[in-house]
Amino acid sequence: MLIAIDKRGSINLPAEVRKRLKLEKGAYLDISLSKGGAIVLCPVAIYPTIRLSDKGLSKLQEARRSGKGKLPEWLVKEMKSAEADSE
Repeated sequence: MLIAIDKRGSINLPAEVRKRLKLEKGAYLDISLSKGGAIVLCPVAIYPTIRLSDKGLSKLQEARRSGKGKLPEWLVKEMKSAEADSE
Protein backbone atom coordinates (compact mmCIF):
# COMPACT_ATOMS: atom_id res chain seq x y z
CA MET A 1 0.00 0.00 0.00
CA LEU A 2 1.23 3.44 -0.87
CA ILE A 3 0.31 6.32 1.44
CA ALA A 4 1.36 9.97 1.45
CA ILE A 5 2.59 12.25 4.22
CA ASP A 6 0.61 15.51 4.44
CA LYS A 7 2.02 18.99 5.06
CA ARG A 8 1.83 18.49 8.85
CA GLY A 9 3.76 15.21 8.67
CA SER A 10 0.65 13.12 9.32
CA ILE A 11 -0.30 9.89 7.60
CA ASN A 12 -3.66 8.16 7.25
CA LEU A 13 -3.84 4.43 7.84
CA PRO A 14 -5.98 2.79 5.16
CA ALA A 15 -9.34 1.42 6.34
CA GLU A 16 -8.24 -2.13 5.47
CA VAL A 17 -5.29 -1.88 7.89
CA ARG A 18 -7.44 -0.35 10.66
CA LYS A 19 -10.06 -3.08 10.27
CA ARG A 20 -7.53 -5.94 10.30
CA LEU A 21 -5.91 -4.57 13.46
CA LYS A 22 -9.26 -3.57 15.00
CA LEU A 23 -8.05 0.00 15.45
CA GLU A 24 -10.73 2.56 16.26
CA LYS A 25 -10.70 6.32 16.74
CA GLY A 26 -8.48 7.18 19.70
CA ALA A 27 -6.30 4.05 19.40
CA TYR A 28 -2.61 4.43 20.25
CA LEU A 29 0.35 3.23 18.21
CA ASP A 30 3.99 2.93 19.25
CA ILE A 31 6.39 3.94 16.47
CA SER A 32 9.97 2.70 16.13
CA LEU A 33 12.62 2.44 13.46
CA SER A 34 14.30 -0.83 12.55
CA LYS A 35 18.02 -0.99 11.76
CA GLY A 36 17.20 -1.13 8.06
CA GLY A 37 15.20 2.09 8.28
CA ALA A 38 11.72 0.55 8.23
CA ILE A 39 9.05 2.31 10.27
CA VAL A 40 7.29 -0.08 12.64
CA LEU A 41 3.90 0.76 14.17
CA CYS A 42 2.56 -1.42 16.99
CA PRO A 43 -0.87 -0.99 18.58
CA VAL A 44 -0.70 -0.42 22.35
CA ALA A 45 -3.34 -0.24 25.07
CA ILE A 46 -3.33 2.73 27.41
CA TYR A 47 -5.04 2.32 30.77
CA PRO A 48 -5.85 5.17 33.13
CA THR A 49 -3.95 5.15 36.40
CA ILE A 50 -4.62 6.81 39.68
CA ARG A 51 -1.89 7.95 42.05
CA LEU A 52 -2.85 8.36 45.69
CA SER A 53 -0.99 9.61 48.73
CA ASP A 54 -1.10 7.46 51.87
CA LYS A 55 -3.97 9.64 53.09
CA GLY A 56 -5.85 9.20 49.80
CA LEU A 57 -5.27 5.44 49.87
CA SER A 58 -6.60 5.32 53.42
CA LYS A 59 -9.77 7.16 52.33
CA LEU A 60 -10.16 4.77 49.39
CA GLN A 61 -9.87 1.75 51.67
CA GLU A 62 -12.44 3.30 54.02
CA ALA A 63 -14.81 3.80 51.07
CA ARG A 64 -14.29 0.17 49.99
CA ARG A 65 -15.30 -1.04 53.45
CA SER A 66 -18.41 1.18 53.54
CA GLY A 67 -19.84 -0.46 50.41
CA LYS A 68 -21.85 2.68 49.60
CA GLY A 69 -22.32 4.11 46.13
CA LYS A 70 -21.62 2.73 42.66
CA LEU A 71 -18.32 3.53 40.95
CA PRO A 72 -17.37 3.26 37.27
CA GLU A 73 -16.10 -0.22 36.34
CA TRP A 74 -12.63 1.07 35.32
CA LEU A 75 -12.24 2.68 38.77
CA VAL A 76 -13.33 -0.50 40.54
CA LYS A 77 -10.62 -2.42 38.65
CA GLU A 78 -8.01 0.19 39.59
CA MET A 79 -9.07 0.11 43.23
CA LYS A 80 -8.51 -3.63 43.46
CA SER A 81 -4.80 -3.15 42.82
CA ALA A 82 -4.27 0.25 44.48
CA GLU A 83 -1.10 0.65 46.55
CA ALA A 84 0.69 3.59 48.14
CA ASP A 85 3.11 5.31 45.78
CA SER A 86 6.41 5.83 47.61
CA GLU A 87 7.76 8.26 45.00
